[in-house]
Amino acid sequence: MEMTLSIIKPDAVKKNVLGKIINRFEENHLKIVACKMVHLSKEEAERFYEIHRGKPFYEELVTFMSCGPILIQVLMGEDAVQKNRKIMGATDPKKAEIGTIRKEFATDVGKNAVHGSDSKENAQKEISFFFSDLDICL
Repeated sequence: MEMTLSIIKPDAVKKNVLGKIINRFEENHLKIVACKMVHLSKEEAERFYEIHRGKPFYEELVTFMSCGPILIQVLMGEDAVQKNRKIMGATDPKKAEIGTIRKEFATDVGKNAVHGSDSKENAQKEISFFFSDLDICL
């Protein structure tokens, strides 16, 4: 079994669609093994998205991710990283497939409802940013 990080972003939290999004993960056999709601400070968002520092969208991303509460989850399942990415859909909701989270709940590329790890290696780093081993309930 594999684990991946999932974040339901401030835009989706504000729309009150947490349950609908979580249901998508569970329907696709991804089990939530850790979960918490937080409001990131700007500094925490900067550290989490450090990999994107210097890119044109970095400042906007940091500001957005620290503008309101987010729901952070560790999802576990077979091929969890890729399965989660398929469930989320393309970063641009206009290009996302029908039935994906971003197609249904995202507003635009910047406010795209969810974040998911893009590799097993990044999943490990991202999970450890938010959760200790004791937080994960297998």
